[in-house]
Amino acid sequence: MGKSLVIVESPAKAKTINKYLGKDFIVKSSVGHIRDLPTGGGSKTPVDAKERARQAAITRKMAPEEKAKHKAEKAKQQLFKRMGINPEKNWEAQYETLPGKEKVVKELKSYAEKADHIFLATDLDREGEAIAWHLREIIGGEDDKFQRVVFNEITKKAIQAAFSKPSHLDMNYVNAQQARRFLDRVVGFMVSPLLWKKVSRGLSAGRVQSVAVKLIVEREREIRAFIPEEYWELFADVAAKKDALRMQVTSKAGNKYRPTSEEVVNEDIKVIQAGDIEIVSREDKPSKSKPSAPYITSTLQQASSTRLKYSVKKTMMLAQRLYEAGYITYMRTDSTFLSNDALDSCRSHIESTYGNDYLMPEVVKYANKDGAQEAHEAIRPSNVETEAKDLQGMEPDAVKLYDMIWRQFVACQMTHARYDVTTLTAKVDDYELKAKGRVMRFDGWTKVQPPVKKNDDDITLPDLKKGQVLDLKKLDPKQHFTKPSPRYSEAALVKELEKRGIGRPSTYASIISTIQDRGYVSMKNRRFYAEKMGEIVTDRLTDNFDNLLDYSFTAHMEDDLDEIASGHKDWKQLLNEFYKDFESRLENAEKPVEDGGMKNNQAVETDLTCPKCEKNHLAIRMATTGVFLGCTGFSLPKDEQCKNTVNLIPGDEIEAVDKDEEAESRNLRLKRRCPKCKTAMDSFLIDENRRLHVCGNSPNCDGYEIEEGSFKIKGYDGPVIECDKCGADMELKTGRFGKYFGCTSESCKNTRKLLRNGEPAPPKADPIPMPHLQCQKVEDTYVLRDGASGIFLAASQFPKNRETRAPLVEELLSVKDKLDPKFEYLTKAPTEDSEGNKTVVRYSRKNKEQYVMSEKDGKSTGWTAHYNNGRWQVTEKKSKKK
Repeated sequence: MGKSLVIVESPAKAKTINKYLGKDFIVKSSVGHIRDLPTGGGSKTPVDAKERARQAAITRKMAPEEKAKHKAEKAKQQLFKRMGINPEKNWEAQYETLPGKEKVVKELKSYAEKADHIFLATDLDREGEAIAWHLREIIGGEDDKFQRVVFNEITKKAIQAAFSKPSHLDMNYVNAQQARRFLDRVVGFMVSPLLWKKVSRGLSAGRVQSVAVKLIVEREREIRAFIPEEYWELFADVAAKKDALRMQVTSKAGNKYRPTSEEVVNEDIKVIQAGDIEIVSREDKPSKSKPSAPYITSTLQQASSTRLKYSVKKTMMLAQRLYEAGYITYMRTDSTFLSNDALDSCRSHIESTYGNDYLMPEVVKYANKDGAQEAHEAIRPSNVETEAKDLQGMEPDAVKLYDMIWRQFVACQMTHARYDVTTLTAKVDDYELKAKGRVMRFDGWTKVQPPVKKNDDDITLPDLKKGQVLDLKKLDPKQHFTKPSPRYSEAALVKELEKRGIGRPSTYASIISTIQDRGYVSMKNRRFYAEKMGEIVTDRLTDNFDNLLDYSFTAHMEDDLDEIASGHKDWKQLLNEFYKDFESRLENAEKPVEDGGMKNNQAVETDLTCPKCEKNHLAIRMATTGVFLGCTGFSLPKDEQCKNTVNLIPGDEIEAVDKDEEAESRNLRLKRRCPKCKTAMDSFLIDENRRLHVCGNSPNCDGYEIEEGSFKIKGYDGPVIECDKCGADMELKTGRFGKYFGCTSESCKNTRKLLRNGEPAPPKADPIPMPHLQCQKVEDTYVLRDGASGIFLAASQFPKNRETRAPLVEELLSVKDKLDPKFEYLTKAPTEDSEGNKTVVRYSRKNKEQYVMSEKDGKSTGWTAHYNNGRWQVTEKKSKKK
């Protein structure tokens, strides 16, 4: 009997599974997805000269209307080819092996030919099912040879149980994943060119991501429209014998106490000071708090953000590693279900470790939300006896995440925490004062999972009786301002997406990464801010594709995908229904504005005169790089055209909104209000003497103001610097990635970054093309570049081709005569180590220097060389002691 081949999607998972399978199994990894739709560029089919001439002759004979129709149809078919799917041919798909995966495919096919059985052991969700299907399709052979195994955790018991009852691929899961992929593909590929044409180059749209951007844009506008109102609170520090107490004035003449000015508060202070503060009641009552459910994907992401300050992306990356190492169950789940074995082991651990007082008498089962998959379990440790200190080979951040998961799982079966809550009420004249306290009587579940600390931590109140008169020590008035709705943090955005039914556990992390990568929103102080271009794109999509940005439509689409996964809906029927409506909307959006088509990127004309042509006005324009001033002469005929632009530096001194609860209100109070719509205005520096205030609703509102005075650019106090390429002055500008220096010469595009310490970054060396050096993963050649982390090789056709790597020393020697003098020392480095392994140029962030090291099969040998005092000093690999 031959061996069986087991294929998983990651080397770490393969290593863990291999421990639990016998010698009859060979475990291999596909290293993620192995094939997909085209990456976007698509290769053009060569057309010979005769065919090209024949097609041109046919086109010339066409009537103008027919010619336009033919041109549009040709462009559409070319678009379908780039997409890799054709909606008009029953969603025919052209899948391709991913660049760089040819070697992996060849190896898997080789093992598959020799194997009697092939087990596809990819993850148990739709994405994992799709990877398994692609593996079967690309390896080929009889379908009977392939079997599917799924498991919720990578333990010996779970693995053996899964392999004892293998199944077959679930094509409903595969089709649900394909439907999602095709929907996203159609929206992205067909709407993005429209945005390029109508709004600005470089823009893109996404089916689910655009809805997430809309949430942030709506919150941004809600905050800008909010006008903070002043109110005051009044506290009284009192004493009774030796006991001190702080009370708050809560009502006046039976109404809630909320004065709106300091004058009113001062009048109230006089009245309270003249009277006697007397205790009128004391209320003592018990309360309890119960533990929350074990984590699902969304609650794990939220808790990790709140407790550990991890991003959603980092949380999922660490959880993936913990799962693949066999320490936790599968981390993409929306079910709080726990298996009987897990519950029994958890309750036994509580009883033996903490005692019966901490164990709930009955098993606690947590209700799932509608649509949750009962077959999946909540996220829990694979073995409750494995504590954080027992983990091996995990980085410290992963250990912290595991500890949080372990504590939540154990706590969910523990008893309630019990408290005594006390409320003291006092009166003076028409004023009522209160003080609240809480004392823990039994810690219960909080012994294992301490609650997130809040301002109302345990406070013990003194034993005061009704009728007791208090001695007033001090009255402490505090000014406040009403707060707008808070900005979304990553955790809050995930919670909102989940509440509205947008996305699924497997997509939250990618949604949050994508909306930031596209530049539609930014993250500052762990809070989301809508960028101006994000607002404009949201408005344009809402005007022409209102269903795409409708929350209920997007949630309903997720439900339809669930229906496909469960076998209750045909996936191509869903795609056809969507495409029919989408194509009609797209056709209307492509029309001219006057015929109801998508609006262009509007500009707001000002009364500032262009400093270059001195004839036309400057207009406020929005681009992917931010807000700038552009000459209105841009749209004039070529002989009168002026393309001058004026850079704008954001001039707001923004306070971190997570500093305290009222930071956002203080920021709003510092901003000017638009004279036309009363929205908060954004501030920009034109130069040292002028500041431009632009309505936050621009370009929908054309309000603006110009303030004259003496202004200073925050973050840079240095002099004007000279361009290292052409000698012209460089001015401080702002872009998508922050402040930088740009050359003022029109013929020079040199830039230099502004470092955090307020100094300009050192000049970068010019890129050096290396046409003789082929890329390893994509069809391209390298360019030698100078970056923040030293010298490196990058694909010449970036961003179409994305590949970078460290150069070999011998590769630098091939362009030695073109290298910048500052890199000359690298050409003197050893090209090989003592064992003949080639040396690579690396960068040390710690020491901020370039050094060379040798590698074998992609791994470090331990040999290094550093450049000190004019020569290279070699450090040999340390030999292991016997």
